[in-house]
Amino acid sequence: MSIDRPEPGGADPDISVVVIVYNDAPRLTTAVRSVLDQTLRNVEVVIADDCSTDGSYEVARSLAAGHPGRVRALRLPENSGGCGEPRNQGLAEARGRYVMFLDSDDTLERNACRNLLEAAERTGADLVSGRCVRVYTDSRHGKRVPWYPWLYRCTRTVESIAELPDLFVFDTLSTNKCYRRAFLVENGLAFPRGIHYEDLLFSAQAYLAAGRITLIPHTVYHWHVEQKSTTKSISNRRHEINNFTDRLEIHRRIDALLNRRGLDELKLHKDIKFLKHDLVLYLRELPFLDDAYRHRFAELARGYLQDFPQAAYARLDRVQAICAYLLMREDWDNLMPAVDTLINHDKISAPLAERDGRVYWCDRYLDDPGAREVMDVTALGHHGRPLERMFLRNVLTGYAVRGDLVLLEGAVVNPLHAVPADARLTAELEFRARRRSLQTFRFPVRTLRHEGDTLVWQASVPLSGRFRPLGVVDEVWDVRLHLRADGRRTTSRITAGNVDLESAAAVRVRPRLSRLMADRLAPEVSAKGHLAFRLAQHGAAARHGRALVDRHLHGSTARTVKGAYRTLRAVKRDLASGTRKVQVYHRMLRLLPVRRGTVVFESHLGKQYSDSPRALYEELRRRRLPVTAIWSYAGERPDGFPDDAELVRRWSWRYLRALAQAEFWIDNQGFPLRLAKRPETTYIQTWHGSALKKMGFDEPGYRVMSEQEQRAYQEALDRFDHFVVRSEHDVRTLARAYRIPEEKLLRTGYPRNDALVRAARDPRVPDPSARRLAERLGIGPDRRVVLYAPTFRAGAGGGVQAFRLPFDVQRFADRFGDRYTLLVRSHYLNRVTLPPSVAGRVIDVTGEGDITPLLLLADALVTDYSSVMFDYALLRRPLVFYVYDWEEYSRDARGTYVDLLKEAPGPVARTEDELLAALSDLPAVGAHYEAQLKEFVDKYGEYDRGDAAARIVDRFFGPTGEAR
Repeated sequence: MSIDRPEPGGADPDISVVVIVYNDAPRLTTAVRSVLDQTLRNVEVVIADDCSTDGSYEVARSLAAGHPGRVRALRLPENSGGCGEPRNQGLAEARGRYVMFLDSDDTLERNACRNLLEAAERTGADLVSGRCVRVYTDSRHGKRVPWYPWLYRCTRTVESIAELPDLFVFDTLSTNKCYRRAFLVENGLAFPRGIHYEDLLFSAQAYLAAGRITLIPHTVYHWHVEQKSTTKSISNRRHEINNFTDRLEIHRRIDALLNRRGLDELKLHKDIKFLKHDLVLYLRELPFLDDAYRHRFAELARGYLQDFPQAAYARLDRVQAICAYLLMREDWDNLMPAVDTLINHDKISAPLAERDGRVYWCDRYLDDPGAREVMDVTALGHHGRPLERMFLRNVLTGYAVRGDLVLLEGAVVNPLHAVPADARLTAELEFRARRRSLQTFRFPVRTLRHEGDTLVWQASVPLSGRFRPLGVVDEVWDVRLHLRADGRRTTSRITAGNVDLESAAAVRVRPRLSRLMADRLAPEVSAKGHLAFRLAQHGAAARHGRALVDRHLHGSTARTVKGAYRTLRAVKRDLASGTRKVQVYHRMLRLLPVRRGTVVFESHLGKQYSDSPRALYEELRRRRLPVTAIWSYAGERPDGFPDDAELVRRWSWRYLRALAQAEFWIDNQGFPLRLAKRPETTYIQTWHGSALKKMGFDEPGYRVMSEQEQRAYQEALDRFDHFVVRSEHDVRTLARAYRIPEEKLLRTGYPRNDALVRAARDPRVPDPSARRLAERLGIGPDRRVVLYAPTFRAGAGGGVQAFRLPFDVQRFADRFGDRYTLLVRSHYLNRVTLPPSVAGRVIDVTGEGDITPLLLLADALVTDYSSVMFDYALLRRPLVFYVYDWEEYSRDARGTYVDLLKEAPGPVARTEDELLAALSDLPAVGAHYEAQLKEFVDKYGEYDRGDAAARIVDRFFGPTGEAR
């Protein structure tokens, strides 16, 4: 090994950065420069060249000569075949108190060394780790993706890696870390030689040996990635079986380390990560590899996975577990569709099978109870989706070129025979340029028929004659099949399947810019395994023409044009941005007049036509008052909104103009906080429910906001001119928490509850909306209805947890199915999946926009902590509270205004058995809690008298109202 050594003398560096290189001369200087330009000056670079053949060592020596005392270069006598040995050699030559590692194609953030060193010396950590960012160097939009960012949200120090298992199993990089050199030497830490994935083992050893580990939220490392590179990095060569062999060997060595230390819990976390991540990386490649590779891969995987504990498999997503199970059995027929779903998460790739009211991935293995559990995909909800929302697997089964025609054949999976045998079928193929702004071409499918569990199709596509691409910026074309069955449409991509497209013939093509741009259209497979086509140049004229265009595309004129285009796109993005819209909106307030009689309605941020805004709108329409009603809606298109009102999409320019000119705003949650309200506009805030949990400035999170944030929030609340309350409880809680002054309070009750009060007064008269709902749901008049309406659960990071039914609906249906129909309505932020076995006895009504007809239809309500309890109580019908997670919920730092366990006007069930027992005799529940229910209504609904909508309309829109 040769090395250029510096002159003796001088203080030891604070940090030595070992830069490894192999045949990467063009990028080596940039990597080294990122170290020399650090804001921490006392840093040295040790370049370790792995016997390059392209001049990398000469570049290294030149850098050493240009920066004597700061850069040294060494060269291994022969190529080691990996990253481990050059790092070891560089580490042996390092003189710094701390050591870092850098690859020649990556860079350090300018403050990386300073931030890492300060953290190490402040905390005394053996190892400090910072945020790594993957920088996609060939991305046109500057794509940057942080590496496991949740680990680096704040600075923290742990005394043992066992305190933070996620760090051990996820951040296995060695390059975003700073190590105390004496710590590495004392523990004999070195990278394994002659094997890939050396980072995994080195990081595991370092984590386990460290007496203290510190994480900092600063970005320290830029990991440069080329997605479109034809030469894959070592870690991405997953099609080479030795790659998988090396990964398994590294994991076995880590397992041995953990077993020797008795760290069973940490090993479980590592096993789960291997199944969910490492194994999945290779499974995704299997559809594109041959049978020999697949067999060897399955053999290796089986040898390693057979000793994994069942607890690791229990933590897998359903499709991951199915893939692991089928891989162990080498069931390629069922595994390949499962891998397709693994790659394309929402795709339904198997025909599915229904047994005993449950849905399974396939009908094999169901005699084995363990396999039956793995194959159960009922919770995925595929069986409940309408055809329009199904993303179906569509496998290419044939490809040929005959003259100017491309002959395509395929088979679309038909899960649970969602497309009936007698359905009228039509289909067409769509060729769409991957750049969305460009054109599309459509061709009819000539043959389409049922065949077993699939719909097979054939198409002769005249690409040579009718396909006319531009030829320059539309090189890649994706293919979709639009299938219609009895007028319902579903769209699918075409999975390449087992058709050999690499050797498939291309078809002649004539671009609009002539055949000098391209003369062939060749099939290829997309990153997600779908059929695509790419323009190609086969003839000499096309090759020369394309080369000429490419040269001009990179010239000064082209750069000017591209710059102008990017500027125009930036302007367009700016005009569509929220900041620009807010600025223009506030100009509208100054320049546009108020439109008298205009009312903008919004419910639940535009998600629904419901609640008190709906009740007020319908009262206005009932009286035929001359107002211009505008409803806002969220999403692509309005669903369920009234036909006789103007509809505007939330945050659109029309929405902003409507708000700027409206005489009235009426909503139940809050118009966008950044939009000011002009004095001439009256804002009636009807709110969306009495409070159980603490709200507004009573919440701990609001109390710790900065003064500026609190002021901005208060300004948004000050826009309310009137705030509707239904009880003095609301005055003491909601109004105080949102700092609503007395003069703004409307003690009218909630307009949405007028129908409930009227129904309670005369229970013998069925409400028309409830009757229509029952007919639509297929519920007969002799059936009693129980509504289950829970609130959502917040996740650890502040998001919303996925909804899981906290009781066995099958058990409910078996016990009460002959007496009750159970309606399940989750919070609108959640969705529900019910097994087919309970169809007709349990119905998902989460999609019903307005809850009032559901409350009117229900003979009893089961809820938890939802404010719906305060509304339903007005009906004086039985309430049952199912608080299975009370201990967890009651510990929430947010706190509550109501002691539910003491004040609940119905039985409080903590277990499923208690819940079913309470439901077994609803008349007894009603009789037992009648007095408590009356007291509850008097306290929390004292102003709900059945005339709230009329009173508000009289005050603001009547003959002497404020709108006159």
